[in-house]
Amino acid sequence: MALVGRATGLAKAPRKDALRLDEIDRKILRALQQDARLTTAQLADRVGLSTTPCWNRLKRLETQGYIDGYVALLNQDKLGLPETVIIELTLDRHDEEMLERFGQLLTNLPEVIEAYLTTGDYDYVVKVAVESTAGYERFLREKLYRIPGIRHSRSSFALRCLKKLTSVQV
Repeated sequence: MALVGRATGLAKAPRKDALRLDEIDRKILRALQQDARLTTAQLADRVGLSTTPCWNRLKRLETQGYIDGYVALLNQDKLGLPETVIIELTLDRHDEEMLERFGQLLTNLPEVIEAYLTTGDYDYVVKVAVESTAGYERFLREKLYRIPGIRHSRSSFALRCLKKLTSVQV
């Protein structure tokens, strides 16, 4: 199962499904957030179940959408993309057509690793991974600024990552 971001479209309201999770379900989710490569037998052992009931719960959690996917976390530095840049963007217009089209074009850029439609002074907060300041300039000129509708942008280079989690509280 591939991990695919939900970058476009309207956000869904929080659901009360989390209240339906029992402690075993929560243990399964916590264990998978620590190590998604666990076999079903290893997972079952960690959460105190036999293999078949654990597998059934895992499939139910996947089917019900509690698990978006499984992914390997890659090292940006080793891949030649050591620079992380946070970009704040303001658009010319805010109608649904503009937001949808802009969101589609933005999320298709391979340098974009996170993108959020936000409230506040800026419409979008975007995180990109690039090889250098020159690479970032190329990204701006050849890709980002070619997307219609950007009125203003502000960029900040990350100096050091203090916290980077892929897990959420369960």
